[in-house]
Amino acid sequence: MPYAIIHKVQKLHSKTCLMKGALFMQIKFHEESRLFQLDSKNSTYAFQINEGGYLVHLYYGKKLSSLQGLEKNAFRGVYDSLSPQNPYVDDPYFSLDIAPLEFPCNGAGDFRISALSVRGEKGDTVTDMHYVSHRILPGKPGLSGLPAAFGEEGKAQTLEIELTDKVTGVRAFLLYTVFADFDVITRSARLENRGQAPVDLERAYSACLELPGMGLDCIHLHGRWAKENTAVRHPLQHGLQGIQSKRGMTGPNHNPFMALAAQGAGEESGEVYGLNLIYSGNFAIDMEVDDRGATRVLAGINPADFRWRLEPGEIFTTPEAVLAYSNEGLGGMSRTFHKFYIEHLMRSAWAKKKRPLLINSWEAAFFDFDDEKLVEFAKAAKDLGIEMLVMDDGWFGDRHDDFRALGDWQVNEEKLKGGLQSLIKRVNDLGVSFGIWYEPEMINPDSDLYRAHPDWAVCAQGREKSLSRHQCVLDMTRKDVRDNIFQQMYDVISQNNIEYIKWDCNRHISEAASLSLPPERQGEFFHRYVLGVYDLMDRITTAFPHILLENCSSGGGRFDPGMLYYSPQIWASDNTDAIERLSIQFGASLCYPASSMGAHVSANLRTDINTRAAVAMWGTFGYELDPRLLTEEEKEAVRAQVADYHKYYNLTHYGDLYRLNTPTENPHFCDWMFVSPDKSEALYTRVIMRRPGKVYQVQRLQGLDPDRLYKDEETGEVYAGGVLMQAGLDLSARQWADLGDGTCVVKHFTAQP
Repeated sequence: MPYAIIHKVQKLHSKTCLMKGALFMQIKFHEESRLFQLDSKNSTYAFQINEGGYLVHLYYGKKLSSLQGLEKNAFRGVYDSLSPQNPYVDDPYFSLDIAPLEFPCNGAGDFRISALSVRGEKGDTVTDMHYVSHRILPGKPGLSGLPAAFGEEGKAQTLEIELTDKVTGVRAFLLYTVFADFDVITRSARLENRGQAPVDLERAYSACLELPGMGLDCIHLHGRWAKENTAVRHPLQHGLQGIQSKRGMTGPNHNPFMALAAQGAGEESGEVYGLNLIYSGNFAIDMEVDDRGATRVLAGINPADFRWRLEPGEIFTTPEAVLAYSNEGLGGMSRTFHKFYIEHLMRSAWAKKKRPLLINSWEAAFFDFDDEKLVEFAKAAKDLGIEMLVMDDGWFGDRHDDFRALGDWQVNEEKLKGGLQSLIKRVNDLGVSFGIWYEPEMINPDSDLYRAHPDWAVCAQGREKSLSRHQCVLDMTRKDVRDNIFQQMYDVISQNNIEYIKWDCNRHISEAASLSLPPERQGEFFHRYVLGVYDLMDRITTAFPHILLENCSSGGGRFDPGMLYYSPQIWASDNTDAIERLSIQFGASLCYPASSMGAHVSANLRTDINTRAAVAMWGTFGYELDPRLLTEEEKEAVRAQVADYHKYYNLTHYGDLYRLNTPTENPHFCDWMFVSPDKSEALYTRVIMRRPGKVYQVQRLQGLDPDRLYKDEETGEVYAGGVLMQAGLDLSARQWADLGDGTCVVKHFTAQP
């Protein structure tokens, strides 16, 4: 007999349907066929409840006007005797092993990678989820303890589907949210133990994406310290492939982002599926191309070193995955992510508020500074038009080098004579605001905090601690640790006019364990650590909502959507070389908006100061050098750059980005441009990495209105938008022919009446 299906449909109130008719139609349930249809602006996502109560995926792609006949896509490949027959489905040719599934489970006949594996009281990990009910909700619910996209009624609509495993009593609530103005669907799962005995979650992924073929290229971002987010593209092949982190945080090696692009899809054409996980801990994006050529993609918490004990009545929530579809190439996908994150992920008021132009003290002074030197920096910065001074590492405890004092967040009044309040007043009196550096998650063994609480450092019992940068990681799973660090930070911030915090994190987690967790719960450590970090960030940003929080992890080592939820900008990299940063910023821009990428004009002299500024303008823009050492010529250049920052702010922060040349593929040039949403102006930049011989150099621009005229504000020349996009901009003319390595061309175009 087929598994009993309890069909409960919660319909929205008729008044809501009338008020939000267009939005309501984003999610439809076709009762006769038991088919769910999720329509975004330009895409359709569809799946079906079959007779066994399984959710079978049918389609994800370009928007469909009709779903007639779509249910025939429920099988992927031909049944054979090695695929187990399912006991709940009468069709002898149905098998979980060949079915495209919305939430594939372990051990019940599907031999591919699974999204959920539960070890029950009998010791086995067989997990078999069947449909119970569903409801359609206005808006977007939050996720307990986790960062997530947000959207009120009228901008988002959510489908919640309840599944159950009848043996363990575990319920899974799958959440799908469709956003009205974006080709975006977010997914997560809430798992509840409604059984009588504890269970262990051993795999708990957030989303599964089933694609019908393997003719796709995988694009992801890999790297290392000072070379983060380098894009790599390769075709899918049979078997298992994927990316992951086991570092306790996302890390610089792999970003929790992946795109699957049709082979031949480019920047502005072709189908692309983007996937990004709103999570800052150990993650995995796994892919399997099976023997039939079908592709399954899973995204969620890395199952390595993960085991979560779920007692009766307890709930576990998975992080949220963001799916973005584009039939306008990688550029279309990127622009969707960029706008979506600004509108629906960055909760900070600074997401849409103009940010101060800052200078950071690190490269100028490192640990060698006092109050007088900082005031001198502020005076010199003010003269250049810079609006904020950020005091980096070295202001607290006995901090004179990397070896000591992390954890002792009290002002060093030997360095800052008169205290922090006196320093900030002197800086503010110059008309310059003030920011400060913290590394709240870390502790040096040579610190008062460690001497008082050595058990607060992460370490497995009976094992030595591995140091990295002479520091240990604080056990953020513990509330007493978080309370202590919060109070130390609160005491400093609440008593001083601090308007910016740089939150750093300079090592990953080894010997991962907590003295506060029992043996059976040590598998929860990594996830609990991330939840603890989120809790501390939430408390700080709630207590001080006026503060601009910038995240950093040895540069871009934790550049992920989870951090963006709390901090609208993240240090893109510790690499200060403008040429090296091109590939870093190019890769990050596949998913993350320019306004999120911390980018500075540094003292690195490989390129001239104007090229360093042009690259930094592809980001938040700021300075990290000693302003007192600039020549008069350089000072004039900086003043002009500051003026450009204000002039182009809306373009670079909220405009549409078009990547014109790839620095990892083109050995000579890197070209990009920002276009205002109304196409009234554009900012085009070319950086010459290695000047080619005397060849014809023409660059086609993108994103303009072909029927409007655009004026080059530098030369006064006027071009038709169609000419700039089809014939291109000739950059081999005499005035550009002698530009050498490390130089740049920047052009501002404005539409003419």
